[in-house]
Amino acid sequence: MKRKPSTEATAAWIRLMRVQSRVLNAVEHDLKKAGFPPLAWYDALLELSRAPAGELRPVELEKQMLLPQYSTSRLIDRLVDEGLAVRRECKIDKRGQFVEITEAGRELQKKMWSAYSAGIEKHVGSKLSDVDAIKLCGLLDRLGCSCGEAPSLAAKDGVSAR
Repeated sequence: MKRKPSTEATAAWIRLMRVQSRVLNAVEHDLKKAGFPPLAWYDALLELSRAPAGELRPVELEKQMLLPQYSTSRLIDRLVDEGLAVRRECKIDKRGQFVEITEAGRELQKKMWSAYSAGIEKHVGSKLSDVDAIKLCGLLDRLGCSCGEAPSLAAKDGVSAR
């Protein structure tokens, strides 16, 4: 028979799920209050802006995103409809396509970062010292959350932690 989680491990799991949900909801609220679209838009635009030539196949975009995206095709449709991204046919494989960020998409992603980073500071940074944040990153890395970046490294115009 497999070992059951301890009471402490179960309590840690519950706290992890609750805090993730609460912080994401709070950041989403902050973005909405600032007049920005949902966090998933930022996430997709950030990943497109980081990609070589600013483009990814839809399946690659979905894998790269920080937030789970069950309807990536609808998200891409919205970004395209708003002029933040364009769909392009793959020149080699005519059946495949790429999603490419537009200049308007790059501008929105950079503008959203101001509200997003303020939310991160408000809901996480102001509650943890840098030493505590590094300790938390270490604990989360043990659970498989490591993205291979040093905790102190963050892009000036956005971060994506995995």
